[in-house]
Order: sequence, then C-alpha cells, then structure tokens
Amino acid sequence: MSKYNEAQKDIIKELGETLGKVNADEVNKLIEEIKKAEKVFFVGVGRVLLSLKSVAKRLAHLGVDCYIVGQITEPAITEDDLLIVGSGSGGTAFPLAIAEKAKQYNATVFHIGRNPNCPMNEFSDFFIRIPASNDPDLPVEGVDSVQPMTSLFEQSLLLLGDTIALMMVREKNIDMESLWQYHANLE
Repeated sequence: MSKYNEAQKDIIKELGETLGKVNADEVNKLIEEIKKAEKVFFVGVGRVLLSLKSVAKRLAHLGVDCYIVGQITEPAITEDDLLIVGSGSGGTAFPLAIAEKAKQYNATVFHIGRNPNCPMNEFSDFFIRIPASNDPDLPVEGVDSVQPMTSLFEQSLLLLGDTIALMMVREKNIDMESLWQYHANLE
C-alpha cells in the first residue's frame, strides 16, 4: 500500500469514528436554533475559523443569513440571533470574549467543541461535542488521531457543517440544482 493510500485511509477512518460519536440530538438542536434565528454569527480562530467560514458559506447557500464575527459587513447581534462558537478547548480567549458579549445582547450561543467541561460553558446555551482529541490536557476521552495537533477536530467541524446542510436540504426537499443560483458569480 502506498504512503498516500495508508494516510488517507487513516484520516477517513478517524473522521468516520469521530462523526459517528457526535450526539444526533445535539445536532438536531443546532438545526432547530439555526432555523429559529434571524441571523447566524460564527466565531473561531485559526483553522477552526477556516472550517466555520466554509460552514457559513454553505448555510448561506441554503438561505440562512450568516456572518463571520469581525467581517466588515457584520451587523449588530440581537436576542433573535444565534452565535455559533467553534473552540475545541472551549477556553480560547477571543471566542470566549465574543460569546460573553453575545450573551449581553441575549443572543443564543451554541458551542461546538471537544471539551464539555470548559470556560465556554458560562456563556453557552447549547453544546455539541466533537470527540476528536489526542490532547493530553483534555480530561475527556476522544478519538485518538495520528494527525498533527487538532486536525481531526477541524476536519470534523467542517464535515459536521456539511452534514447539517445536507440534513436541511433533505428536510426542506430542496432541489440541488436550484442552489447554484446562490453560488458566487463574480469569480
């Protein structure tokens, strides 16, 4: 077996195991909150933010009014809105500060992370655990990974977003071809 085939099989196996352990009821709750919200905001840092940007773009294709915290056209958050926080540890300073600020405006905060016992709990209304962890400092068991650092969490976050989008497409019985009208066309 080639080194490429071996590596991709390891990654696909890890992703399947990790996503298979995500709580479906928590995912359904997130979809419910997305559908209720007037606007959906996303916050994270680093590679987590890159995954969240992809999720926001996909949900925008489905007609969800999405914003990345800090983008120049970001509107005010209100009590009718949802903030989705991506933070594996749940202790990253910037997402914590933004979640605290969102709660000051009575927005709903949904944390997606690896650690259910974290500082983000103080500001989160809901939580989805992605059990991707090879972090020796994390007190909960997760899927061991051969990948560097927190790659498995970031990949799983992206695929969780795509899973949610597909669930919403199926629930609304959306014609896939019709979604192309929302694709960027100034490229």
